[in-house]
Amino acid sequence: MATTTNHPSSFSSLRAYLGAVAHTPSRLARRAVSVSTSYDEMSKVRARSGSSMRKTLRWFDLVGLGLGGMVGAGVFVTTGRAAHDFAGPAVVLSYAIAGLCALLSAFCYTEFAVDMPVAGGAFSYLRVTFGEFAAFLTGANLVMDYVMSNAAVARSLTVYLGSAIGISPEKWRLTVPSFPNGFNQVDIVAVAVVLLITLVICYSTRESSVVNMILTALHILFIAFVIVIGFCRGSWKNFTEPAHRENPSGFFPYGAAGVFKGAAAVYMSYIGYDAVSTMAEEVRDPVKDIPIGVSGSVAIVTVLYCLMAASMSKLLPYDLIDAEAPFSAAFNGRSDGWGWASRVIGVGASFGILTSLLVAMLGQARYMCVIGRSNVVPTWFARVHPRTSTPVNASAFLGIFTAAIALFTDLEILLNLVSIGTLFVFYMVANAVIYRRYVDAGKTNPWPTLSFLCSFSFTAIMFTLIWKFVPSGRAKAGLLCACGVIAIAVLQLFHCMVPQVRRPEFWGVPLMPWIPCISIFLNLFLLGALDGPSYVRFGIFSAVAVLFYVFYSVHASFDAEGDGSLSQKNGEIHAESIECEDLSSKV
Repeated sequence: MATTTNHPSSFSSLRAYLGAVAHTPSRLARRAVSVSTSYDEMSKVRARSGSSMRKTLRWFDLVGLGLGGMVGAGVFVTTGRAAHDFAGPAVVLSYAIAGLCALLSAFCYTEFAVDMPVAGGAFSYLRVTFGEFAAFLTGANLVMDYVMSNAAVARSLTVYLGSAIGISPEKWRLTVPSFPNGFNQVDIVAVAVVLLITLVICYSTRESSVVNMILTALHILFIAFVIVIGFCRGSWKNFTEPAHRENPSGFFPYGAAGVFKGAAAVYMSYIGYDAVSTMAEEVRDPVKDIPIGVSGSVAIVTVLYCLMAASMSKLLPYDLIDAEAPFSAAFNGRSDGWGWASRVIGVGASFGILTSLLVAMLGQARYMCVIGRSNVVPTWFARVHPRTSTPVNASAFLGIFTAAIALFTDLEILLNLVSIGTLFVFYMVANAVIYRRYVDAGKTNPWPTLSFLCSFSFTAIMFTLIWKFVPSGRAKAGLLCACGVIAIAVLQLFHCMVPQVRRPEFWGVPLMPWIPCISIFLNLFLLGALDGPSYVRFGIFSAVAVLFYVFYSVHASFDAEGDGSLSQKNGEIHAESIECEDLSSKV
């Protein structure tokens, strides 16, 4: 039970802070695994923002935001890379597999969002299941992923606008010779776009949704143009015949392995539906609108992507597809009167960039707002403006931060838009929805569920490693089958022996625990397809986040608990720490 005695802040003076740091181990033991409750998240924690966010969104707004967030510029790049290097014409199936994975993850998000309609998204979901530290680590990585990818996408707008009007993007950027390579091209256009969108999202969520709907509708028209042109001017023989005979032929030129590699490559094009879940606090009827908005947008996008991939495969043999800009390059420089199509596609990609930026910046601000409510970052970020009903401080700070990165840093645009951090969050949410169904903190034994989740994940990791590193042959096939059988057996055993302790009142993931487990398996499989630098970046970001948590967050949240602002519920940990008994005399 948390003490409600007022005590000096850990940051009131240098002496107080040094005293707090000296008690870091006991505070970590108390706060790191401390879980919140749905009631607290929707009442006491939400009240820390002051004003409430206005409930103005309906299901069609959520579908529009999902489409705007997902149907961004990524598809214009990922299709070419996946088709040319990995899957060939079977890139259509790669998009279908990636869409299935996204839909399963969307189901997990939806159950949480309907039960707990707050703006925190994955951060809040993990905080009520696995505790404060797990939520902070995943939330910090997710916010950083948003900021870095938004900066990259903003810089790419200069490239696509240049393609649309026939001007080299280098003419729009200022080169500073004294700066190191990669930081020496100042992009004023990217900064202007980010700051303009920041003003829009600070002004009103409803108006932001209207702007997104208009831009998304225009973008869908350009996508329809790409699909129609590809099917009308393409040839079905390109689905089976490469341009060069020395390259593999057939619909599956690189086999099943290539299809799954392609799925990992195109999965970045689906990221955006998680931002929709952060809008749950502003939805009029969460029970009805959120399932339609999240799942419906993923389903629509999957169909559009499969049609675009089929159009591209019909238009050109896979070995002639440009891996960097497949759709625009297919028409660029043509002498048959279709060269203008390249510029049209450039305009369409520009609209896609704007919509994906708008939705992503809406989502990142709401993540930061709720993280501020939990006291693990300064509560200044949690403020909701009473007139606009938007998280202005979080929106402005992250907007300026994104603009600063986009100004100088020449990031790898689009190809690594989805980082390991985002897939890691999806993996954690799938685990969390199972844990929440089968464990009631403090009342049921969590170890059977935790043991199952660990053993299932271990089996999925072994399957992924065997798929990636064991040479093809009977031994590999046998090992893969063995891992699959073990995973199914462990899942069925858990399903039969461990009862559910919580049933969703309004909407729940169907076929529990099968669908979340398939999501866990697929997310781990796609994580295995990522490159080494992604893991290095994840490690660096995570290490920085851990240091921030140890030296600031745990002390700030401990102070909030002492003031009665935060609750402390540790499952099976009920004992008070010695530090709490005479806190005022030690700090």
